[in-house]
Amino acid sequence: MIQEIFQAIDDSYQDMVDIRRYLHQYPELSFQEYKTAKYIAEFYEELGIPYKKNVGGNGVVATLKGGKPGKTIALRADFDALPIQDEKDVPYKSKVDGVMHACGHDGHTATLLTLAKVMKNYQESLPGTIVFLHQHAEEYAPGGAKPMIEAGAIDDVDAVFGTHLWATTPLGVLETSTDVFMAGTDRFKLTIQGQGGHGAYPHETKDSIVIGAQIVSQLQQIISRRIDPLKTAVVTVGAFEAGEAFNIIADQAKILGTVRYLEKDVQDTVIKEMERIIEGVCLSANVTYDFDYFKGYPPLINHAEDAELVLEASENIEEIEKRENIIPVMGGEDFAYYTQKKPGAYFFTGAQKKGNLYPHHHPKFDIDERALPIAAKTLIQVYFNYQEKHA
Repeated sequence: MIQEIFQAIDDSYQDMVDIRRYLHQYPELSFQEYKTAKYIAEFYEELGIPYKKNVGGNGVVATLKGGKPGKTIALRADFDALPIQDEKDVPYKSKVDGVMHACGHDGHTATLLTLAKVMKNYQESLPGTIVFLHQHAEEYAPGGAKPMIEAGAIDDVDAVFGTHLWATTPLGVLETSTDVFMAGTDRFKLTIQGQGGHGAYPHETKDSIVIGAQIVSQLQQIISRRIDPLKTAVVTVGAFEAGEAFNIIADQAKILGTVRYLEKDVQDTVIKEMERIIEGVCLSANVTYDFDYFKGYPPLINHAEDAELVLEASENIEEIEKRENIIPVMGGEDFAYYTQKKPGAYFFTGAQKKGNLYPHHHPKFDIDERALPIAAKTLIQVYFNYQEKHA
């Protein structure tokens, strides 16, 4: 039966592409994906697959109960976009100014919808139940996974699997990890309140730019001098906003950034050291400050035996030429909440497009759409392998 399913997925390739390109043209930001959620719900309505909408927000959960006994497995796809201007010269370029699918979530959704359509035809011979988990708001913490879980989306699920179309990994390569796969992702905001004045009389001011520059420089020493070299962390300042004129010393500076980590004790150390540095520099300069640290997604930790299932399943996909158990990547994913709650694993499906080497979150980001059926085949093969293992 699995080869018939694979053939049906291949036969549905153009449908997959059409869905992906439609969604690519009409992206919606995190927590604002109303039309996309409606599109997904109407798709399941037309298929005759029972579904629930507005799950934990804009989430949609569809359930295909097979005709044979078995486990209940959730397959997850996210569907939000990013606040980025699409700069690609393609027919399916985003039609929404300043918003684009720059991370492949349109492809994730197209993959899962098409897989649902294919599997509907095999419902009676299907062991167990497939839960099609369409999640909103992955891109911006607190994200959509947590509220969907709190709304009961995976209460009756035995395991959950998901994939990310990975544009920096070659087509035909699958990557996962049997342990920590992706980093915890936090963000911070620091506002320094100095005392502005004329650029010719710096002694009469408290220069927020100079103070901010000292803090930025010292934050980098957290990684180089406070964290064990055998452990991993990142402190990145992504924005420094201060001043508007060449001859005026700014009274206020705003600094925004992100912290990435793999272990809780490292996160704790980074937070403590950041607070110490900021307090010390501002105290020495006699200025006040506001420091907000937001703990985002935890590290994504795969369950070892489920990640092994993914690697084994990939051996049955002829388009996959290479499979790897890789070291963690420092990007983040709120799929982490699913594997905190249930067994499961996440993996990357190589989707690098020839001639387009732009990374995720880039204005010219794109994927090789031939990765869509590979992702679908792997997900359903994992489903069957899990059923067989836990029969």
